[in-house]
Amino acid sequence: MITAVFLVATVLEVAQPVLATGTGGLRHGRHLRIESAPANDASVAVKRSFPFYHTSNEIHAEAVDLASRCNGALSIQTVTQDDVSIDVASVKRVGSNPANKMFILFGEHSRELISPESGLHLLKVLCGEAQADGNVAAADVLADSEFQMVLNGNPRSRAKVEDGAYCLRVNPNGVDLNRNWDEKWSPEATNVIDTDPGPKPFSEPETRIFKRLVSDYKPTTFLTVHSGTRGMYMPWAYDTEHMGTRNQQSMIQILKDTDQEHCQCPYGAAGKEVGYACPGTCLDWVYDNLQTPYVFAVEIYTSPERDSELQARWQDKVQGSGAAFLQNGTHLAHSHFIDLFQKHTSDFVHTRAHHRHTWDDDAESCFGIFNPDSQERFDATVSNWAGAYLEMAQKVAADVRNKK
Repeated sequence: MITAVFLVATVLEVAQPVLATGTGGLRHGRHLRIESAPANDASVAVKRSFPFYHTSNEIHAEAVDLASRCNGALSIQTVTQDDVSIDVASVKRVGSNPANKMFILFGEHSRELISPESGLHLLKVLCGEAQADGNVAAADVLADSEFQMVLNGNPRSRAKVEDGAYCLRVNPNGVDLNRNWDEKWSPEATNVIDTDPGPKPFSEPETRIFKRLVSDYKPTTFLTVHSGTRGMYMPWAYDTEHMGTRNQQSMIQILKDTDQEHCQCPYGAAGKEVGYACPGTCLDWVYDNLQTPYVFAVEIYTSPERDSELQARWQDKVQGSGAAFLQNGTHLAHSHFIDLFQKHTSDFVHTRAHHRHTWDDDAESCFGIFNPDSQERFDATVSNWAGAYLEMAQKVAADVRNKK
């Protein structure tokens, strides 16, 4: 398995041995505890405008420090390839024998700052230092589930977002990390802005790290977390007609139940309308190549104005025949739902009406579409979705136990 690379001390950087793992250029070594984030973090744009957000340095520091107070359940590793270093958090209660291994990928798109923030909050909840919405207790979840989380999947571009480039989605090579997986990969970008799939599948060090991590971990559940709208999805993202058939009913039931408590938003098979390229998403790759039984994607935030309209229109859609469509294996790009996604664009549900739109001239507006811009909305979002992640884990574990 991939293990840890060096972590950096705040005041004094101490070099640690760095060893090759054998393939892929991945390295590991011992880490040092970090007491606080570097002092200059206060000068970056996001801290000046939205001080309740964490910089990458602060996420890293808080996670490492939290590990020292988590009763041996949390370990932090840093995986490095080609000068890209990505933190990985592993949570497992000492002495437990979980039925469910849950891998969560946060922050594939750098402008979606709230995704890693929800992951950091989940770590705090699992370690007993924060609360989550809902009726599921972290202690009960850890009795039957363990977790591995990529906390910040696009760290080089996230640093630019933290410094004010609030519309930046892709990695420094201009590649969309959620189009770079080798599942129905296409060399052509869709007509949605910033979806360059790269020169070939897994061309990017970030996606090669993700692939190795999730392949080695062999999860029962895979979840990728995004923002820009709100929705809860299962495979396929590329199929134009159907839900993924393997474990279909269990997945749709888990989405339906979790949606009712935590989202009240579109849920079901992602799907792309006929006529679109089939770009390589992590959702589809993990489902198809690893045969992972429970595979989900969620989009956890959009601006209040967009969200209120989305919620109202979704409720209209699921009245009557809409619910039956979902249960019978209809994807969300079906004609019954299509006008909803023509206006409320999703990274997983594409329609012909998706268009090339950029917020480059209005960074503040871009920030508010993808991220809460007030402390109140920030706190509500991370607490709600940490609760949703716990509920999904608990429901998967119960389903696994029942099937055995």
